[in-house]
Amino acid sequence: MTDALGSIDKPDAEDGTAEKKTRKGGKRGKKGPLGRLALFYRQIVAELRKVVWPTRNQLTTYTTVVIVFVVIMIGLVTVIDYGFQEAIKFVFG
Repeated sequence: MTDALGSIDKPDAEDGTAEKKTRKGGKRGKKGPLGRLALFYRQIVAELRKVVWPTRNQLTTYTTVVIVFVVIMIGLVTVIDYGFQEAIKFVFG
């Protein structure tokens, strides 16, 4: 009798009787510390080339938006702080 995976008498996978071959780092294991460091920096440069950098116009727009937002938040916190200060003076005299 068979099921969806195969015969009951013949399992699809071995029970771990075959010994696994252990890897010792592949190509990276053969390089010294300086070789690994050079590989690391090459990978950094490769990733930085994939980044989509903003144009000067976009950068100016984003910077302006951030500065305006921060100024508005500073004003809001200042007004709230002044209100609390006056309320505390009123309550505690």
